[in-house]
Amino acid sequence: MTKQTVLVVDDESGQRRITESVAARAGYATLEAEHGQAALDLLTGPRAKAIDAVILDYNMPGKTGIEVLRELRPQFPLLPVIMLTAHSSVSTAVEAMRAGASDFLLKPASADRITRALASALDQKTPGGELRPLTEKLPDSLGFAEIVGSDAGFRAALAVAEKAAQKNVPILVEGESGVGKEVVAQAVHAASPRRNKPLVIVNCGAIPSNLVESVLFGHEKGAFTGAIEKHVGRFGEADGGTLFLDEIGELPLDAQVKLLRALQTGQIEPVGSRGHVTVDVRLIAATNRNLAEEVREGRFREDLFYRLGVVPVTIPPLRERRGDIAALARHFVRRLGAEEGVSASDLSDDALALLEAYDWPGNVRQLQNALFRAAVLCEGTRLTALDFPQLAGVAAPRRMAQQAPARAASSDLSGDVSLFGDDGKLRRLEDLEAEIIRKAIHHCRGRMSEVARRLGIGRSTLYRKLGEMAVTDDFGDHDDDVRTFA
Repeated sequence: MTKQTVLVVDDESGQRRITESVAARAGYATLEAEHGQAALDLLTGPRAKAIDAVILDYNMPGKTGIEVLRELRPQFPLLPVIMLTAHSSVSTAVEAMRAGASDFLLKPASADRITRALASALDQKTPGGELRPLTEKLPDSLGFAEIVGSDAGFRAALAVAEKAAQKNVPILVEGESGVGKEVVAQAVHAASPRRNKPLVIVNCGAIPSNLVESVLFGHEKGAFTGAIEKHVGRFGEADGGTLFLDEIGELPLDAQVKLLRALQTGQIEPVGSRGHVTVDVRLIAATNRNLAEEVREGRFREDLFYRLGVVPVTIPPLRERRGDIAALARHFVRRLGAEEGVSASDLSDDALALLEAYDWPGNVRQLQNALFRAAVLCEGTRLTALDFPQLAGVAAPRRMAQQAPARAASSDLSGDVSLFGDDGKLRRLEDLEAEIIRKAIHHCRGRMSEVARRLGIGRSTLYRKLGEMAVTDDFGDHDDDVRTFA
């Protein structure tokens, strides 16, 4: 099978190599161009037919990424183009999308984000992907009270993080890609005594393995080929403040050893240095991997795992807190509506129903990006279900499935709970509990966090009772949430 080819256009040779390496590891062939005109020459030359997608830098000397995009679109209207930039704003993203960009990623984009963006762009059957993480930059850093979401499990995780923020202990934020781990890290920093010091964010998945130590700990001039000047490193930049290591599971084992030593001693050793540098850094780490499983497989150091996980905070995926989708959607659209060039500032009921019926494998980030795409392309002031064509075919079957138990709940299960059985005797307490839980689950449409909150019990208690009573056996196949949680 012939490999699909990706053209990487960037005036920075180091960034080109990184992006090409990511694409190659994902199974793509690559071509490169060091400026806009070189890219246009390739796209109009004999090799044009071999190019399946373009990763295009926004800021380049000569022809900018936008100018290149506008020139190639008339001739190649269906060619996927992913815009990549270190400096951006909402107006920049709006301009890029209206010029025909398929996606918009911020440097340093992780290997996972680049790979998913390529997969989504090249496979039009995939509904959504990790589109335009630019929208993560819309809000300023939020405090815990400002973070949108009322789900009990989500607020419990935030409560743990908020309490730990006051202490100088490492925090490990766990959760799937896109759940908002960086938002939590920013809230921890803002609530900590270090709030007036730097918050330095490092995406470990975006650093080439041979540069990890230099990026984290710095290097001396002449330490290796290309080290033309001294570099402080991220630990040095975060001295006195907070260092957030995102996707920490991507760190190679040799770098994990040095990270552990830095945490234990407060000292780092820059590459090429003969001595140590003392730093005062509060560490927050995040991962979308199961680090306990990584430890068992020998891919992550056990001692580092326990050192990082002094305070573990697990953020539930969006599909487990569907009650937050509408509030999040309204929040994002209102913020987008305040930006220049975006007219939409509200959502219709059918749009909200569609969003709530979708499972959001990319979580809050995917929801945010879907809303961003729809708001930019919408001509009116209110988003409707028609503005989300990529979701309609996927979400509709689930929405229909949800409506069926809802109707059943309003008829067969709407009556009072009877204290007496058909034989006239008092019913057993466990039978009454089972019926109450069954009615509550149907009433809340399978949203288990909401069930637990309404019944005044913890989710763990609810799940235990479900297991003991086999309550879920009565629901068959009509509610995915019940099967997910039980």
